[in-house]
Amino acid sequence: MYSRTSEPVKFERNCPAIMVPSGEQVELPAGSVGYITQALGGSFTVYVEGNLFRVAGHDADAIGKPPLAAPQLPEGAGDADVEALVWEQLRTCFDPEIPVDIVELGLVYECNLLRLDDGQRRVEVKMTLTAPGCGMGETLISDVRSKLELIPTVTEADVELVFDPPWNQNMMSEAAKLETGML
Repeated sequence: MYSRTSEPVKFERNCPAIMVPSGEQVELPAGSVGYITQALGGSFTVYVEGNLFRVAGHDADAIGKPPLAAPQLPEGAGDADVEALVWEQLRTCFDPEIPVDIVELGLVYECNLLRLDDGQRRVEVKMTLTAPGCGMGETLISDVRSKLELIPTVTEADVELVFDPPWNQNMMSEAAKLETGML
């Protein structure tokens, strides 16, 4: 699932994107050329004309890539199966500048799965950012929410951004520290 590349790309159609790290929404025109710097969790960080942009997985076709497959549950799946898939989906969420998922970075402070009266489920997540002023915060929250709501039986994902306690590098897993050279 992890890829650091310098694969060249050409946009085949106009494509919405998010400028990194400001979080500004832009549209990259068809014919734009650049290269993929990171392809993680179904989204892509693309370098075009001196700037980084995040291209969402559902727009992967614009750069000739297949979209991320929807998560599946086995027939008769119980709460434990759904919870495992919730954590699997969280591990597909990446900061566009850091090649480590939000779980390994220690950004997910709390994750609860609730059964609703109609048998469906709601996921409640409390998470933070590596830096409070990060312009990609809303993008990450939206990514988490949309990926959790793809899970069969999950009808709602409430993702709350919190800054207490403040994130620090000690919250990272050993694997994340190794990957980022902080070990």
